[in-house]
Amino acid sequence: MTVTFISNFLLHHQTPFCEAMVRRLGDGFRFVATEPIPEERLQMGYRNLEDAPYAVNSYKDDASYQEAVRLAEESDVVIIGSAPEEFVEKRIKDNKLTFRYSERFFKKFRWRFHPRAWKIRWQKDTRFRNKNLYMLCASAYTTPDCRFVFAYPHKTYRWGYFPEISQEPYEALKALKQDHEEVRIIWVSRFIPLKHPEEIIALAKRLKADRLSFTIEMLGVGELREEYENIVKRERLEDVISFSGPFAPEEVLLHMQRSDIFLFTSDKNEGWGAVMNEAMSSACAPVACREIGSVPFLIRHGENGLIYDKREKNSLYFNVKQLIEDPVLRETIQDNAYRTIADVWNAETAAERLLCLIDCIQNGRETPYTYGPCSRC
Repeated sequence: MTVTFISNFLLHHQTPFCEAMVRRLGDGFRFVATEPIPEERLQMGYRNLEDAPYAVNSYKDDASYQEAVRLAEESDVVIIGSAPEEFVEKRIKDNKLTFRYSERFFKKFRWRFHPRAWKIRWQKDTRFRNKNLYMLCASAYTTPDCRFVFAYPHKTYRWGYFPEISQEPYEALKALKQDHEEVRIIWVSRFIPLKHPEEIIALAKRLKADRLSFTIEMLGVGELREEYENIVKRERLEDVISFSGPFAPEEVLLHMQRSDIFLFTSDKNEGWGAVMNEAMSSACAPVACREIGSVPFLIRHGENGLIYDKREKNSLYFNVKQLIEDPVLRETIQDNAYRTIADVWNAETAAERLLCLIDCIQNGRETPYTYGPCSRC
């Protein structure tokens, strides 16, 4: 079998899945990158992975582009993410098995009723509803958007991002979290509006007023970081909030492994949020906004994480306070969060299940999975 994954550029969020596919298919798997990684990403600590042995960089030269076109046309299966339609339009019309890989379509509500948005969705999705075209959902909110535009009837499956995760055994991570008295909280994001760093400042003020023993590390870069560093100084929160980064992905994992609670405060403009996988694999107890694409897929409230609602003023505060004050609950959630990634939501499982799903589709069978990657949603 030959499988080709086409997307804009190769990131460390995709390499574990790609390598898992190579272990199963060898030279039968290729990743086609359609543009170089942006300089902004490199400055954030991301690696340039265009030399990966399975990568075909279509932007490099004409020979690479023609190889990418050949793979798109001749592969048994193609997965396409953010990439030009020219690579797959013919194969979709020829009814060759193809998967789209997408986050939610309508991050801004007004686009649900915009004629231009509907035209795009018709051209890419709705007109092919009866073709051999399926959707791998990189957000829990992709399927509702597909239904809204009458696309992919009974053909959407849970998917996501499968980044590099902690390889430390749980007991070793547990020991790291017991070498400090205060509860360590970590927030890992860019300092931009959709990530809502202001929620962390408000939370810290309330927790400090409660005289709870905690620290918060805000790890990341972005246009608003200096502004929030100044706010922390003005509010006299330097004793409980620190700033760090940027770091390479493996260094971020080290910071997570030493933390007890992970906060994810993005709004619905967040697609998947691969940082959630990384934090859970590091045995952090996650407290995350329900609007984030990965949250309904990954978190079962009260079991392996806590979900808060931005519409409820005190929701984030009460959830975090509960974890700080209840070490038994905190440890239970840390354990379950770790096992969620180690046992189900990881690259090896995703690769194995995708190949099974492909076989099921080709032979007219239903997916055997009811939870996790490649289960119907």
